[in-house]
Amino acid sequence: MWQELLQQVQQGNVKVLARTISLIENETQGYQELLRSLPGGPGANIIGITGPPGAGKSTLVDAMIGELLKEDNRVAVLCVDPSSPFNFGALLGDRIRMSEWYTHPNVFIRSLATRGSMGGLSPKIIEIADLLKAAGFDHIIIETVGVGQSEIEIAGLADTTVVVFVPEAGDEIQTMKAGLMEIADIFVINKSDRPGADLFEKNLRLMLAPAFSTHKEIPIIKTIASEKAGIADLMKAIKNHQQDKNNGERKVWLLVEKAWQLLMHKRMKNISKEQIKEMMTKENQDQNFNLYSFIETL
Repeated sequence: MWQELLQQVQQGNVKVLARTISLIENETQGYQELLRSLPGGPGANIIGITGPPGAGKSTLVDAMIGELLKEDNRVAVLCVDPSSPFNFGALLGDRIRMSEWYTHPNVFIRSLATRGSMGGLSPKIIEIADLLKAAGFDHIIIETVGVGQSEIEIAGLADTTVVVFVPEAGDEIQTMKAGLMEIADIFVINKSDRPGADLFEKNLRLMLAPAFSTHKEIPIIKTIASEKAGIADLMKAIKNHQQDKNNGERKVWLLVEKAWQLLMHKRMKNISKEQIKEMMTKENQDQNFNLYSFIETL
């Protein structure tokens, strides 16, 4: 069954691809067999788009798709959304900002739920990204939840990480608090037609200046995604980063990070929220219930 599914995915069957992603997400029995059969090799480069809520990430991705399609590319987009605490489905699954591309034969868009993951990604994102590589897409774009100050896992998955800000992101200290500075390969100041865009860019460059003395300069691109302005410059910066000869060691670290995440998920596999709820319902009746003692028993 799994070999047949993989074969159809590699042949470009989008319906089978969508179904296979669901099987992986839901950990259907035997799905590891499919993962073990995935072909090796580099495959498509992954572009990660992250940044605080309201930065216009979805609109930016929409404009990027249009730019990539000009070169007759096949593009896959994974949009990671907050999830319902009750059924674990994606809350923003409609993705109305990308509605123009849903029926395009060269575009595949899928919304995934974080399912409680703290880093703005879905727990099965690594496996699903590798499946998309096997499906022969030229580019894979992953847009994270606007996680603000949470852990930023996208840097461990994406070959190129684009951090999106808007001029209203605040002063330098507030920008640092966003926790996004050190993971960026490219910065984007979106909605740059708004007041304060030039000042924000200046402050960002000043703040990055100490890092420039030891590292390669990080590009800062100004865009107005809703008007498709600056998107060509952004795609050029992404292409330059992906062709960078110094990315060899980074690729190894990306693999290390992926291996670490997969090992962590595997170790936690024998504990489910349903089991914890059942145990906690019993324990909680005890007036001396202590959450930390309970966690130790797990």
